Amino acid sequence: MISKDTILKKIASILLHAIFWVVVLFSYTYFFGYNTNDISYVFSFSLFLMPVTIGTTYAVTDILIPKYLINEKYILFIIYCIYTIIISTFFIVISFFYGLIFLSSLKYEGMAPMTRSPFFLFIAVYFVVFIASALNLAQHNYKSRTANQELKNRILEAQLKLKEQELNYLKMQIHPHFLFNTLNTLYGFALEKSDDTPEMILKLSNLLDYLLYQSDKPLVSLQEEINHIEDYVALEKMRFSDVLDISLQVENIKNTIQIAPMLLIPFVENSFKHGQIVDQKLSIYIHLKYIDNEIHFLIKNSIHSFTEKSKKGIGLNNIKKRLSLVYRDNHELTVLENQNWYTVQLILKNLKAPTNEF
Repeated sequence: MISKDTILKKIASILLHAIFWVVVLFSYTYFFGYNTNDISYVFSFSLFLMPVTIGTTYAVTDILIPKYLINEKYILFIIYCIYTIIISTFFIVISFFYGLIFLSSLKYEGMAPMTRSPFFLFIAVYFVVFIASALNLAQHNYKSRTANQELKNRILEAQLKLKEQELNYLKMQIHPHFLFNTLNTLYGFALEKSDDTPEMILKLSNLLDYLLYQSDKPLVSLQEEINHIEDYVALEKMRFSDVLDISLQVENIKNTIQIAPMLLIPFVENSFKHGQIVDQKLSIYIHLKYIDNEIHFLIKNSIHSFTEKSKKGIGLNNIKKRLSLVYRDNHELTVLENQNWYTVQLILKNLKAPTNEF
């Protein structure tokens, strides 16, 4: 069923074409009426020339341009243009004889001055064809650009949806990984019936609140992320007791600074999970500072000398992918491993306008 909008557009198009040809008719009457007072003759001649002009114009705009020129079939376009010129010239000559025979009774002097030359008539007709063709090409160009823009928008929208799905998938992997490690710690305390278990449950509750409700936001304040890092560190201190040697330093953090949620905690989690006890101590050093519109985050954990490099699990791999999606070119991630330390350094840049998580 044809929609109302389609019908209205069709009516509007017909009206525009009708107005255009009425303007052409009166323009012919005006120009052919130069230096003559015989308006009846000029109007009749212009009216007779109109079908030639209309036919030639639509042949060019509706057939030659869309079928051959737009499709880059230039040789065929030139050939059919020549055919069109020949046929239209034939009818233009007929128009000349119409004016000579029927309107001026074979008296050349009785013809309006501007209609006495078939060449001038040819120029008049093809001037209209040129104007109509230019408008037609402009319309095709506009529609083409609009279609290309819509296609680009659809492609971009599809890419964004794919990236959003990938990002959500990565976050779904990070969440169970994070929760599993924390619950293991709580399980150990429960087995020992430790007095610190209620406090540990409270801190875990705060972490779960952050994990379940805050991590869906595009951005959170950096201070919130730090608070939950501190909660996580407190939980691990309870688990490791005197074995843990940890330093957490934070410098120049402003309340206005925002980052993607759950971005730094997985690094801390990995340090506890993969860090190794050396000389009866698990050593972890965390340093976070804000300087020159950048966040500098450094974390390192102790490892045994000359040990085979271990796999770091899904946590670090996922956070690398997440960084590439969220911060793209606005981050630097460096991972180093030597005989004593496993070090991760992250720099987040251009924090005044970070890339949002869709």
